[in-house]
Amino acid sequence: MADYVNLVKLCVGAEKVEDLTSWQAARYGKANPVHVTRMWPKRAEEVLNGGSLYWVFKGVILARQRIVGLEESPGADGITRCAIVLDPEVVRTEAMPRRPFQGWRYLDPKDSPRDLPKGRTTEEALPRELLTALAEIGLR
Repeated sequence: MADYVNLVKLCVGAEKVEDLTSWQAARYGKANPVHVTRMWPKRAEEVLNGGSLYWVFKGVILARQRIVGLEESPGADGITRCAIVLDPEVVRTEAMPRRPFQGWRYLDPKDSPRDLPKGRTTEEALPRELLTALAEIGLR
């Protein structure tokens, strides 16, 4: 059993991984990108123990970034939010369909898509039913 947990989040406004990487490069340069969210993870210790933020693009998980910190981020409205500090490296993953949701969700490592081999930038998503069947027989 893993001693960490991942997060999964819709990449709103981005249609492909390059949209995310371009936006982060323009905004943060080589510094660690930050994603600010309203809720602080109750399982923060597990998230910080090796977790990643998996990004969903148009209904499919395609990439992840390792979470390197959680910081308080006070807003102009006086509300303190959670700044998820990310490793600048965006790692491409197997394509995995994901239904729409709001905010972020926990994602168990055993249910997380695997990283693509270095150099491979895309992989078509398998149908949800096939992914489920593969998982049931232990092949995913």
